[in-house]
Amino acid sequence: MSTLKIDSEATNSPTGLDPVDSETAVVFRGDGEPGSPRRLLERLAAVDSGTSLESDSYSLGGSVAALERHFADALGKEAAIFMPTGTLANHLAIRALCEGKPRAIVQEQCHLYHDSGDCVQRLSNINLIPLGNGRPGFTLEELQEAVSESVSGRVVSPVGAMMIESPVRRQQGQTVSYEDMRAMTDYCRSEGIHTHLDGARLYMMSAASGISPGEYTALFDTVYVSMYKYFGAPFGAILAGDSRWIDGMYHTRRMFGGGLSHSYLAAALALDGAKGFEERFQAAMQKGRGLFKSLNDLDGVQIDEFRHGSNIFPLILDETIDSEPMIDALRRRDIHVYPPENPEAGFTLTINTTVLRQPDEIIRTAFEDAVQEAQSSR
Repeated sequence: MSTLKIDSEATNSPTGLDPVDSETAVVFRGDGEPGSPRRLLERLAAVDSGTSLESDSYSLGGSVAALERHFADALGKEAAIFMPTGTLANHLAIRALCEGKPRAIVQEQCHLYHDSGDCVQRLSNINLIPLGNGRPGFTLEELQEAVSESVSGRVVSPVGAMMIESPVRRQQGQTVSYEDMRAMTDYCRSEGIHTHLDGARLYMMSAASGISPGEYTALFDTVYVSMYKYFGAPFGAILAGDSRWIDGMYHTRRMFGGGLSHSYLAAALALDGAKGFEERFQAAMQKGRGLFKSLNDLDGVQIDEFRHGSNIFPLILDETIDSEPMIDALRRRDIHVYPPENPEAGFTLTINTTVLRQPDEIIRTAFEDAVQEAQSSR
C-alpha cells in the first residue's frame, strides 16, 4: 500500500512534526504557509461550519461566484473569473486581448514563455515576442522597437497585447518597477495595444513596494492572481478585468477543459485565506526586513535585498560557516532554511507569514546559536 510522502528536507521539528504541521515553524521558503492534507481538511471543515460551502456547477456559481466578486472588488475591476491554473488564466487573457492580432510581447524570463509548452503559440496561433533576455524586464525602448518592427515588415503582423510578469520567479522574485509599468502601459494604450499583468504574486510585490494591489492593476486591462501560492487553496487562479474581457469567457474556459466541477472547494479555501492576508503579509515583510537587518550583525552572515526585490532575499555565508550544521541547528529550533537547488545561485530566504509565529528575539537567538555551532564544527 502506498503512503503519502512529505518533503524529506522539511523535517526535524522539535514538536516531532514536519513544518507543514508545526504551528511554531518559521519556514523561509515559499510564498504561503506550508500545508498538509490533514490541515487542508481541517480548514475545509472550519469554513463549512462558518460561512459554509456552496457548490458550483462546473465552476459557475456558489463559492466560486463569491470568490470572483471578492477579487473583482479587491483588484479594482468590473468582473473576475475563476481559472483552474495560472497558465490558463494568462493564456486566455492574451487570447482575448489580442482580438485576432497575431503577436503578444512578454518577458523572456516569464513563466508563460518558458514553462507553458508554447501553449499560446500552438493553441491560439499567437506568437509570443520575448524581450529583456536574461533580465527581470524589458525597457520602454525595447518595447517600442518591437512594436515598430511588427508593422514595418513586408507582411504586417501587429502586436495585440503586452504582458508583464511581476515578481519574476526566474529572477529570484525581482519586480518590474511601478514607474516602468506605467510608462509601458501608457505607451501601449496610445498604440491600441491591450495589457495584462501576470500578478501571481501581486500581494508579495505590493507589500515590498508599499504600492497597493489596486494601484498596480489600474495600469492594466486584465490581471491574474494565484489562489494557491499563498491563499491556501489547493489550486486555482483569478483573472480580473473589465466586463468586455471577462463576460462570457467561461465558454472559452470550458473549451480548454477548465470548467472543473467542485471548484467551490478550492474557491472557499482561497476566499477564507484572503481575509486579512494583505495586512498579515505587510506585517510579515516589515518584521522580516527588521529581522534580517539585525542578523547582518552576526559574524559571517550577510543578507542582501534586491533593488527591485519582493519577498526573496539573498543569504551569503562566509567560509567560516558550514551551512549543513547551521541548517540542522535551526531545524532543532523549528526554523527552516534550505540549501539552494542551484548551488551557483546561492542561498535565499523567502519571507512569508510564518515569520510571525515566533518573536524576533527568539528567531535571532536561534540564528546566533546556529552560526556559532556551524563555526565551531569546522
